[in-house]
Amino acid sequence: MRVLIIEDDLDIATNLCDYLEGRGYCVDLARDGISGLHLAVSQPFDAIVLDLGLPGIGGLCVCSKLRREASSDVPVLALTARDLLDDKVAAFDSGVDDYLVKPFMLREVEIRLKALVRRHCGRVTDRRIVIDGLEYDPASCCVHFEGRAVQLSRKCMRLLEALLAAPGRVFSRAELEHSAWGDEPPMSDSLRSHMHTLRRALTSATGRSPIENVHGVGYRFARLSA
Repeated sequence: MRVLIIEDDLDIATNLCDYLEGRGYCVDLARDGISGLHLAVSQPFDAIVLDLGLPGIGGLCVCSKLRREASSDVPVLALTARDLLDDKVAAFDSGVDDYLVKPFMLREVEIRLKALVRRHCGRVTDRRIVIDGLEYDPASCCVHFEGRAVQLSRKCMRLLEALLAAPGRVFSRAELEHSAWGDEPPMSDSLRSHMHTLRRALTSATGRSPIENVHGVGYRFARLSA
């Protein structure tokens, strides 16, 4: 899982980074609202940990811009010392998904992040999938191919999960588009672009990709063994 932490307190930021990286997460850090917002809109993240009291632009403004101007639906966990009901209402109105008051336990941050990502991906059960050296864990949104971690955006992960649901079966463009974008069809080249990114990420990990393009039909996960 790739997480962006936007936190100006160096001690808190360091503790969060060390803990999450030690648990296998890929973590990026921003120390102010402007650089945090730039990272959030320019790179794919599975979740964001957002301090509300930031220099530059505050956390509420960061989240509001992320939702309204960037149209991003990445799960956001707010961290703040503000514990009044009005503060919580303002935070949720800005678009945060969960709210944790300082001081907090690092373990609780991880638990809440996992829950946010699970709900965002539409998953309520943990069903790890292992096929031909490729391992996908929906609970943590982690992908490993022949033991190597593969970093994927959420849409690429949804495409991979759709293909893994029926290895060997050819999925049409329409089926895959619905898996990744739901009832809002993407632009014409989006599926091709995301499939290219997915296959390249798998190839970068092991030198091969099990995903095949069946010309004129769609894509499939080609099993090496029966």
